Amino acid sequence: MYIDELREYCLLKKGVEECLPFGPETLVFKVMGKLFLLTSLDREPTQFNVKCSPEKAIELRENYECVLPGYHMNKKHWNTVIYDGSANNKLLKQWIDDSYNLVVESLPKKLKQDLALL
Repeated sequence: MYIDELREYCLLKKGVEECLPFGPETLVFKVMGKLFLLTSLDREPTQFNVKCSPEKAIELRENYECVLPGYHMNKKHWNTVIYDGSANNKLLKQWIDDSYNLVVESLPKKLKQDLALL
């Protein structure tokens, strides 16, 4: 999954915005103002950070060489995924979906209601 595919996939999700709060080389995707994915714009191959449950984060690191503890993130809840071709796009999208859904589940009731109305 290349950066343009990653960006398109994230922006298809309900309530998502993109921004560059950490400088021009780090693209951040938020749902209702809460971060669910960030990616470097200047790294080859593409790599991105996604949120995971602590158990799932460890499981993915143990089973996929392309999954590492989250770079510059809370390593208990975040993984860095390096797109080296060892995980297919379907799996990458599943991990993105999981991150998005975890963040949506943690939103306050009011923001969940606002998201539902979009």
